[in-house]
Amino acid sequence: MIYNSIIDTIGNTPMIRLNKLSKGIKGEVLVKVEYFNPGNSMKDRMAIKMVEDAEKAGILKPGGTIIEGTSGNTGMGLALAAVAKGYKCIFTMADKQSKEKIDILKAVGAEVVVCPTNVTPDDPRSYYSVARKLNRDIPNSFYPNQYDNLSNTAAHYETTGPEIWKDTGGRITHYAAGVGTGGSMCGTAKFLKEQNPDLVTVGIDTYGSVFKKYKETGIFDEKEIYPYLTEGIGEDILPKNVDFSLIDHFIKVTDKDAAVMTRRLAREEGLFVGWSCGSAVHGALEYAKDHLKEGDVMVIILPDHGTRYLGKIYNDEWMRNHGFLEDKTFSTARDIIAQRSGNYHLLSVKKTDSVKEAIAMMNGKSISQIPVVDGDEVVGSLTDNKLLSKIIDNPLLKDASVAEVMEPSMKFVALDSTLDVLSSMVEKEKAVLVRDTFDSIHIITKHDILEAFTN
Repeated sequence: MIYNSIIDTIGNTPMIRLNKLSKGIKGEVLVKVEYFNPGNSMKDRMAIKMVEDAEKAGILKPGGTIIEGTSGNTGMGLALAAVAKGYKCIFTMADKQSKEKIDILKAVGAEVVVCPTNVTPDDPRSYYSVARKLNRDIPNSFYPNQYDNLSNTAAHYETTGPEIWKDTGGRITHYAAGVGTGGSMCGTAKFLKEQNPDLVTVGIDTYGSVFKKYKETGIFDEKEIYPYLTEGIGEDILPKNVDFSLIDHFIKVTDKDAAVMTRRLAREEGLFVGWSCGSAVHGALEYAKDHLKEGDVMVIILPDHGTRYLGKIYNDEWMRNHGFLEDKTFSTARDIIAQRSGNYHLLSVKKTDSVKEAIAMMNGKSISQIPVVDGDEVVGSLTDNKLLSKIIDNPLLKDASVAEVMEPSMKFVALDSTLDVLSSMVEKEKAVLVRDTFDSIHIITKHDILEAFTN
């Protein structure tokens, strides 16, 4: 068959049975391998849909520029559409994304703007905010906004869902996928549930993301948000493409479990896939062990290709440095706080305290930094060097309230964050906070990490 352009080859990806990894599980476990799309990911599907819908609506005109915030794969899909249709591309990316993703986008003619990861979504430096600003500033530009553009969901409702239904002959009973923007999970689930209302959907989330708790409680809990390494799933926002009514269960998967499973998929099944694929398979198999029965058919989406992660999870040194290989293990935040006595209490100051009182507390306890609280919530922090600078500039501040001089709150991290992750964060964030299993807050400083390394 001869195609008119590369974008005509999107879709109709193969379904493959897991053989080794699914041993001991009742029922059949299949994976839909999306790296067979021309951009090596499932994002090609919704990228072309968003572009063509924008063209029909008159939003995207000839000679225009496509501007998007992306973890890499959506950018590739949009870039291929742009090449085929004659548009320019500018993509914003968080700095946690792999170098391979950035290089691939540049290779197909896109401009890439790298933004910091550890900022809030509404921070002007975030990759969301930078993309929106570029869209405002550049004439004849289109900001697809994959998170809230419902063409994302529609693409999978129109293509991925029908393909899975056809490939399984309508036998599918369970559908599992990572949840990021929500399009592939919810668009596919919507179609499949229309065919079979009893179909069970399993969304895979990551630690540091808000999805699972929001689904189970209806609460958007900022305590759930902290930095994580896995790319492509989880969010610190609630995208419009995530329809929680279509997701029956959420399972969270750690960075390490996802990375290890990704490598197993390559070595045991010959599937050279990306990091979030490992998340999806690990979480889906955890669910399948307890819930699948004879005759059930589970389909798991594998979103992208392993070439995006050669410098990370397929690099032994990187894996060892992050404590993800068994021959080098790091202590964790959990280990650090386990060494503390049972009567540990976080030292803090109230935002209504005076600066004079805060200084007396810090001097009396010989500490250089302290969290600021408002009731049970951490709302800010004080550090001695910045506090000193402010008082030198304005001596009257010693009688002001802590709320008037405090800095942003210290970052919260996962309980199982390894020492290398903790050390990189305290270099940027002075100290970090962590909640233990009883929801008590602990502070971890450089001193704590150095002590853990030497134990």
